[in-house]
Amino acid sequence: MDSALHTPNFALKKHLFFDLDHTIWDFDKNAEEALHELYGIYRLKDLGLLSADLFIETYTRHNHRLWAEYHLGRITKDELREARFKQTFLDLGMHPDVIPVGFEDHYVRLCPTKTNLFPDAHETLQYLQAKYTLHLISNGFRESTELKISGTNLARYFQNIIISEIVGVNKPDKAIFQHALDLSTAAKHESLMIGDSLEADVYGALNFGMDAIYFNPANLPRPVDVPAQICQLKDLMLIL
Repeated sequence: MDSALHTPNFALKKHLFFDLDHTIWDFDKNAEEALHELYGIYRLKDLGLLSADLFIETYTRHNHRLWAEYHLGRITKDELREARFKQTFLDLGMHPDVIPVGFEDHYVRLCPTKTNLFPDAHETLQYLQAKYTLHLISNGFRESTELKISGTNLARYFQNIIISEIVGVNKPDKAIFQHALDLSTAAKHESLMIGDSLEADVYGALNFGMDAIYFNPANLPRPVDVPAQICQLKDLMLIL
């Protein structure tokens, strides 16, 4: 936890704010599971997509890029959902006339029912709940986020579950962090944001004046202006 900047004073913290997708709920693993199922259901091999793995890899690349655009308010929910599979199918050479109708809707119904979490998620949250008040701030869509939380029994850990679609602004907008503090009656100096997205979670919180921990399970190079990171959720039990 050494830092090129100041290390947050964890002793002052009373409120922990978690991201959900890619931080607690293993988005990529759950998406891969759902897409393997849909690859078979829609007989994509017969439509010319010979590799399920290439299909999933291409989708993942487009989905990550479009979500980054959505975080920044550059595209809408409908534009994200309309583009991610269409661009995937077209990139892989599928003729527009044979793109499966309803694929996106089926995926949106199926994927949030998957229950893979990052390792030690429940154990870590249970440990932290005994010491801090926990909250969730998600840029996910309302119906999907609620399905993910109910299916994984996560709601019991969090005093407040803040969903950007309901609030009307996304992380990294300062307004959603202010809304979260107002809802939790927490002060900035006693609050800490934990999430995987540098733009939405880490820089969003830091620019608001709240300390943040970067969740970096792939152990990517840490930017010098990011004060603290963890690579596993259970690391939180060692430092908090």
